[in-house]
Amino acid sequence: MAETKNTSTLWGGRFSEGTDAFVQRFTASVTFDQRMAEEDIEGSLAHAAMLNAVGVLTDDELGQIQTGLAQIKGEIAAGEFPWSIELEDVHMNIESRLTQLIGMAGKKLHTGRSRNDQVATDIRLHLRKSIDVIAAEITRLQNGIIGLAAQHTLTIMPGFTHLQTAQPVSFGHHLLAWNEMLERDYSRLIDCRERMNMCPLGAAALAGTSYPIDRHQTASALGFRAPTENSLDSVSDRDFAVEFCAFAALTMTHLSRMSEELVLWTSAQFDFVRLPDRFCTGSSIMPQKKNPDVPELVRGKTGRTNGHLMSMLTLMKSQPLAYNKDNQEDKEPLFDAIDTVRDSLRAFADMVPNIQPNAEAMRAATLKGFATATDLADYLVRKGLPFRDAHEVVGSAVGLCVERKIDLSDLSLEELQGFHSLIEADVFDALTLEGSLKARDHIGGTAPNQVTAACQRALAKVAERAL
Repeated sequence: MAETKNTSTLWGGRFSEGTDAFVQRFTASVTFDQRMAEEDIEGSLAHAAMLNAVGVLTDDELGQIQTGLAQIKGEIAAGEFPWSIELEDVHMNIESRLTQLIGMAGKKLHTGRSRNDQVATDIRLHLRKSIDVIAAEITRLQNGIIGLAAQHTLTIMPGFTHLQTAQPVSFGHHLLAWNEMLERDYSRLIDCRERMNMCPLGAAALAGTSYPIDRHQTASALGFRAPTENSLDSVSDRDFAVEFCAFAALTMTHLSRMSEELVLWTSAQFDFVRLPDRFCTGSSIMPQKKNPDVPELVRGKTGRTNGHLMSMLTLMKSQPLAYNKDNQEDKEPLFDAIDTVRDSLRAFADMVPNIQPNAEAMRAATLKGFATATDLADYLVRKGLPFRDAHEVVGSAVGLCVERKIDLSDLSLEELQGFHSLIEADVFDALTLEGSLKARDHIGGTAPNQVTAACQRALAKVAERAL
């Protein structure tokens, strides 16, 4: 990247000496904001077309600008564009190159706008595209989760509280809990997109412009809902970036919770699931190891996105209106949050549908923790015993089982009746794992028919997005 000790020729008229070379590097943003080059060109094309429509640019000048920007777009795509730190940012690099290519018409492009409203527009355009990609990855992951859940409505595993065996659930039911997290994430993401989809172009530096611009035309041309209402807020607002980082932090937190479960479940102590080899790595010294690196890395990356949210909130907390140089610091955390959540979702969307459950290990684990104790208490309540009394009776039965190292279902009818006379032969229907699942037959419950219905509703909800 080119660097000199000269003051930038695009704004240097006020200055009597060149910018220090270190200060140029310190204040330049082109090393990271050049990723918005495509959006910068899109905004410039819309702005030029509007200037032509209101009589500021001639048809010939508009044609030159369009041709020049098309050439610049090609140069950037081919990796041949001469990026320069001296020109500070993506906007001035493109404008300078355009002027080199077409001369005077290139200098007219900036009429009626400022880098302040230009960058505010570019960020929104870039984030909007990124949101659409991320939304598609969430949808792909949800489809994978729901599809796997539909295959395992009858696969029994222990449900946990405090990481202790609590009650039996189906593996499909557990997976649908992941889907609910992602459904909320998707909703938040779409809400963020809707709020940010307003066009700040035309707000200029902070107060608007004296030229007869048509902001509705540029907003429409760029696919925005409408122009922003206040020029001061237009150039200084970064709420949309903060909101996206909040979405990213919460989504990554959800992926981290899923990752933690996968790390536990793939361990030899659990052995609930197996991940395909292509999502794991080995050890350089221990030949038996198969490490769940993808879940571990996603779990670790959550700290980055949480940090980016804090960075953005801190960046904005003391800024007076309108634009301040502080806002150059919005891009790196935002861009990294975009990349991190997108890539993490992609990895999960590829991996989750290929998870291989170990039904036997799950079932064996469910039988170890007296998972049907609550079912026995419910059985006694249905026979007329108050719940608190039933709770005490079952607790005593569990105590005996712990002492003898057996499950409740291993007790004989006579032994169970020794704890209470209301217990009859039909008690064993309540003590089976299948009976426990089947008993929770209501919306949101883990009965297999309810899980199947929940899968169908979830798939229908996801399919509506395509419409």
